[in-house]
Order: sequence, then C-alpha cells, then structure tokens
Amino acid sequence: MKKGIHPQYIPCKVKCVTSGKEIEVLSTKPDLRIDISSFCHPFYTGSDKIADTTGRVERFKKKYAK
Repeated sequence: MKKGIHPQYIPCKVKCVTSGKEIEVLSTKPDLRIDISSFCHPFYTGSDKIADTTGRVERFKKKYAK
C-alpha cells in the first residue's frame, strides 16, 4: 500500500439526537450527530407499529383472510 494516501482514522463520538446516547467509533471526523440509531429505532426496540390512517391494513387482512 502506498503511504500518505489513506485517510487518518481518529476516535469519533457519534451522538443520536433522538435518544441522546453516544457511541464511539473510528472515523475521519471527530464527532457526528445522527437522527435515529438502533437505540431508538422501532425495529430494534420492539415497539414497531403500523401507521394506518385510512384502513388499508384492515382491508388487506379482510381481502386475503380466505
């Protein structure tokens, strides 16, 4: 590998704005802010809900319940 062409990796604090939790990773930037992470995403927390404002889910279940 050529020397001097690769980025310098430094410890980086990644802060989730939604949950307020921080993790430390290696990156080329000293700090990052993200909107959603595995700490607060419904898929990982188990609080997954179906947003159904027009009754589509019920109509689908009724149509294919046979």
